[in-house]
Amino acid sequence: MTAQELQSLIESSLPNTQAIIETEDNVHFNAIVISEAFNDVLSKVKQQQMVYQAIDKYIASGELHAIAMKTYTPKRWESMQQK
Repeated sequence: MTAQELQSLIESSLPNTQAIIETEDNVHFNAIVISEAFNDVLSKVKQQQMVYQAIDKYIASGELHAIAMKTYTPKRWESMQQK
């Protein structure tokens, strides 16, 4: 799986979402996921579970080996960028 494929998968699975994906080897990924879908979800664990629902079958099949993820609401992401 490439970074672009993972980005498309996440963005198409969650409405109003931006995914920033980095990888050096197409095996280990770092993801920043910014989504309006997280606005009503306070728990970071629940936010990540929402993303995992979109990619779980790729993890199970071995196409996606490892992912480190940070999730943000658009408002929180904006405030992080201003710091």
